[in-house]
Amino acid sequence: MNKRTLGPGGPEVSAIGLGCMGMSAFYGEGDEAESVRTIHRALELGCCFLDTSDMYGPHTNERLVGRAIKGRREEVFLATKFGIKLERGADGGLVRSIDGRPAYVREACDGSLQRLGVEQIDLYYQHRVDPSTPIEETVGAMAELVSAGKVRHLGLSEASAQTIRRAHAVHPITAVQSEYSLWTRDVEEEILPTLEELGIALVAYSPLGRGFLSGRFSSPEELDEGDFRRAGPRFTGENLRRNQELVARVRELAAEKQITPGQLALAWVLHRGEHVVPIPGTKRVAYLEENLAAAEIHLSDEEVERIAEAIPQASGERYDEAGMRGVNL
Repeated sequence: MNKRTLGPGGPEVSAIGLGCMGMSAFYGEGDEAESVRTIHRALELGCCFLDTSDMYGPHTNERLVGRAIKGRREEVFLATKFGIKLERGADGGLVRSIDGRPAYVREACDGSLQRLGVEQIDLYYQHRVDPSTPIEETVGAMAELVSAGKVRHLGLSEASAQTIRRAHAVHPITAVQSEYSLWTRDVEEEILPTLEELGIALVAYSPLGRGFLSGRFSSPEELDEGDFRRAGPRFTGENLRRNQELVARVRELAAEKQITPGQLALAWVLHRGEHVVPIPGTKRVAYLEENLAAAEIHLSDEEVERIAEAIPQASGERYDEAGMRGVNL
């Protein structure tokens, strides 16, 4: 597996990481045994960059990752996140809130360390910016975790360019995680230039358009009942029809290079810059192996531009209205 650094002189990670969320949450039923096999196969193939969060489950994904890497800690660059709280409400349902208070930063980190079964987290992200807590206070508390040896590097997720600058002034930010793919390019206008200027890496989640760009499903009816994509704005109504046309173009371009649609989509993200590291999620070994093979695919500058011109941004928002309120803060 090729390597990349998270920022100039930053930590070295595999060029493609593994998003572990879907093993435990949001994408229907999981299979823990297959998920563990997938993580182990990733490590065998040199994919060392594992991404999780305390809210995936909640908490169950960190425990799964912890069990999978037990005895293999030195092989892993481990990233997790805090800040999105899911708690049981009076009706038994999960209530979501955002918390960036310093006291909660410390509490959340201790919980993640315990569930993961590790003494140190390699990259600790604020999962969503808390609009009620100044970013300087949140990052200040995160910096204390670095001083205490509990965390090596700091990151933000779905933060605006202004917030990134304010946070970086308190403590160096190693990486910013945002959705980035052929059909989601919001970061190109402000975020990417800011990261390049400050020497911060972009960790691109959902680089396969939540699996849609890979052709692994063409309609939400093919997904499990509990899969949140079934009601996603991009997978319903007229948006779905338009996005199916977009995916057909991805298939055509991939066929020209004799690769899979997913490999084309990942190779395109990789060619957007050496500071960009995609973390496609999967819970199956076969898909993992297909994804990681994209690291070996070369695209010329002309091909990168032609692909971008041929594939417009997706129709529909990434999340529902409530979800979109939490991004780019």
